[in-house]
Amino acid sequence: MSNIGTTGAPDRAPHEDFRTPLKRARGLGSGKTGTGHWWWQRVTAVLLVLLVPWLVGLLVSLVGVDVEAARHIVARPWSAIPLAAFVIAAFWHAKLGMQVVIEDYVHTRWVEVTLQLLVTFLCVIAALASLYALGRIAMTVASFNA
Repeated sequence: MSNIGTTGAPDRAPHEDFRTPLKRARGLGSGKTGTGHWWWQRVTAVLLVLLVPWLVGLLVSLVGVDVEAARHIVARPWSAIPLAAFVIAAFWHAKLGMQVVIEDYVHTRWVEVTLQLLVTFLCVIAALASLYALGRIAMTVASFNA
């Protein structure tokens, strides 16, 4: 009898459990979040690859200008919107990357959970502070122009 087209040895059960004995004993399996995490890490990386050269160009264009001119340039919608996208993508990407590092290298459960919460908290606070500062620049310059 041929086993062409089968997924392994013909005597193997069709839905064999590939978990380790320890995982079976603990009743643990896949967390089912790895694929989504992987995709969001790549999406934010692509966004950053597109936004970083633009940001470098913006920063280079600000060399030698006074503060008011820089504020006006940053307050323009075609500058403020990509800056906001950069802030969101950067902090989200950082949070996802740090999550993987902590999951892989921290083996004490309470330390892992504490670090995960700390990283999430710091990334959210830093992103909100950055978006607030950007919004404040955009709104105060817009109110002076009106």
